[in-house]
Amino acid sequence: MKARTRVNHPPAVKLPDDNRPLVAPIYQSVKFTFDDVAESQRQSRGEREGFQYSRVSNPTLRQLELTLAELQGRDGCLLASSGMGAVSLALLSLCRQGDHVVLFAESYQPTRHVVRRLLSRYGVRHTLLSIDDLDALEATLAATPTRLIVFESPTNPVLKIADVERIVAAARQHGALTVLDNTFAGFHNHGQFDIDVFVHSLTKYAAGHGDVMGGAVIARRELIDAMRGDGIVLGATLDPHTAFLIQRGLKTYFLRYERQCENAQAVAQFLASHPAVARVSYPGLASHPQHALAQRQMRDMGTLVSFELRTDIVSAERFANALQLFAISASLGSTESLVQPGQLMMPRDLDAAQRAWAGVAEATIRLSVGIEDSADLIEDLRQALESS
Repeated sequence: MKARTRVNHPPAVKLPDDNRPLVAPIYQSVKFTFDDVAESQRQSRGEREGFQYSRVSNPTLRQLELTLAELQGRDGCLLASSGMGAVSLALLSLCRQGDHVVLFAESYQPTRHVVRRLLSRYGVRHTLLSIDDLDALEATLAATPTRLIVFESPTNPVLKIADVERIVAAARQHGALTVLDNTFAGFHNHGQFDIDVFVHSLTKYAAGHGDVMGGAVIARRELIDAMRGDGIVLGATLDPHTAFLIQRGLKTYFLRYERQCENAQAVAQFLASHPAVARVSYPGLASHPQHALAQRQMRDMGTLVSFELRTDIVSAERFANALQLFAISASLGSTESLVQPGQLMMPRDLDAAQRAWAGVAEATIRLSVGIEDSADLIEDLRQALESS
């Protein structure tokens, strides 16, 4: 074989059956091949295992899909190149022209955009409610045949807790599907409820280090199989190397999440005792309006802390600027601590009444608490409060 040919057809290395890598390799290949056309056709018809094209399936992605589905307590998973890719895939594939969707003001703004602007262009109607008003949800479902209920718990950014059991019961009674963005709660929470579809931003806790993006749709296998074709042609495919990094990040998922929750509890308790803080919203505090509900539904109280400053004492902007360990940044779930002030989170797509439901004000601060020493984090918060 000439050198020009060899560099495009390198020697194959096959491991013996009893000799395997401890860490699965990255299948950084777009294409896969079979020895003959007949086997390729069999695989295309679903008559045998195998892979042909990475937009359709890839071994590295498949390992991550299996891991995430098991963590969430389901048997099906689809991956996307971002969290919003996963949200969009789920909503686009599950809705048809003429369907009705219920969503809530207390939700991620890009998710509201998909429902209120993108889906509405194609004849999907919606009703926007507050997650605090489940009587209105039940009345809406009774009056209007509904395809999907889309919600979060805890909500972004003020950490309200949805009554998951009541929402699921209402959906079952009226034949609606439930779609829960479970990113804030993590893969180990809410699996006990009869949620139809979970979506996650893998950018957050799964990867954990703020250096890759990804998303996942997790559900029972028959729902995932029904969505798979749409996911393939939408083309928001996760890269194999990114999937490998997320799979690697999952090895420390519980260690990171547990430490972050411990730190968040300590931070919340400190803030609740500070005279410059008007109120703290953290489900682990007894003062949280849904503390008891969170204890029933969740194994832990999460890694985010939301609070409001007394602006007669402290400037929110100066406070954020004065922090040294909390970086001013979007996103959450990575090992370092982050801060977002209210100016960066205002729900400008909502009207005045809906903004009141969302509960975000100029004085609102959201902290994503990392894995640093909690004493250092508290000291940073203390000096920023005093200097601002």
